[in-house]
Amino acid sequence: MASMVSHTQLEAALGQQAPGWLYLVVGEEDLLRDHAIAALKQAVLGNGGDEFNYELFYGDEASGSDIRNSVAAVPVFSPRRLVVVKSAEKLTARDGDQLLGCIQNPVESTTLVFVSSKLDGRLKFSQALTRAATVVDCSPLRDAQLPSWITQEAGRVGVRLEEPAVHILREVSGASLYGLRRELEKLASYVPSDRSATAADVYLLRGVDPGASVFDLAQAIAEGSRGRVLSILARNLEAGEAPLRILGSLAWQYRRLWKVKDLLAKGGREGEAARSLRMDPRKVRPFLERFSEAHLRNALRLFLDTDAKLKGGSASRPRMVLEGLLLKLCEETAGKQTKPTALSPAPPKRPLTRVVSNVRTIKSRNRTGR
Repeated sequence: MASMVSHTQLEAALGQQAPGWLYLVVGEEDLLRDHAIAALKQAVLGNGGDEFNYELFYGDEASGSDIRNSVAAVPVFSPRRLVVVKSAEKLTARDGDQLLGCIQNPVESTTLVFVSSKLDGRLKFSQALTRAATVVDCSPLRDAQLPSWITQEAGRVGVRLEEPAVHILREVSGASLYGLRRELEKLASYVPSDRSATAADVYLLRGVDPGASVFDLAQAIAEGSRGRVLSILARNLEAGEAPLRILGSLAWQYRRLWKVKDLLAKGGREGEAARSLRMDPRKVRPFLERFSEAHLRNALRLFLDTDAKLKGGSASRPRMVLEGLLLKLCEETAGKQTKPTALSPAPPKRPLTRVVSNVRTIKSRNRTGR
């Protein structure tokens, strides 16, 4: 029976025991998959890499017979070989059938690793593989897992982070772990080793001004502040932020708001919600009350529509598309329709006057409201 481990559990296990003979590294998070492959490569081949005993295949290029022959090869001046098959979901059914022997009758001197974002569980090959292999789960991290992952990854690249910097990094990089890794590498090369990286450091290297984050944008939407949301959008676009990335970050924040509202509705603690939203616990409920269920549902529909426009015929005017989205979100913030203000009575009309100029004589009328 196969066992399932996380990428961190895999690294811990490889530090205590020899690698096994069959692994399935599966999940949509590509950085976690790459970490798992690197850990297996080091465990099997050592720090030097030993390229003589390492072979990499891709499911849409290699044949099942080529992979099978590589698995059966004898190691060169080493106790083990490592064979990695990436994009395993692209193996044809015929190639998969040819590899069943490798799965059911392992070669003790070879560690065989299949890598895939997602396998088709209906195939005989997939079923046999998931039963026999050690499955390494590389699914996207949950929101609650991101802060500890960021802190751990910061240690890998040699930088210490203040807690606000952790939250800002999570925000500005969205859900991309590779994006987070790049920001951490920039911080490691910029911040002196004798101090921790601050939120200001993150903003400086990221090119986003303080007060122009997705948290600030959500706050401005909650307040119905049209001028402020447009200002934050302008600052992000001028800093070179991609329109689709701005949209993705805002959609990510709205999903977070929905999750936090659901958490509190089920009896969750305000302190946990406050940490997620980076807010004073006393302000959490009043803030969330501005985002009604109807508003959140409508926002998700607007995000889909805006995504289609940015990728379609409106891609040439992304600023106008995003401005339209933000103004619509401000209209019904907190589920309250903005009441039209009563018009003030028009001032009495003034009689026509003659204005003498050294150029010409003109007639003018004072217009209402000017």
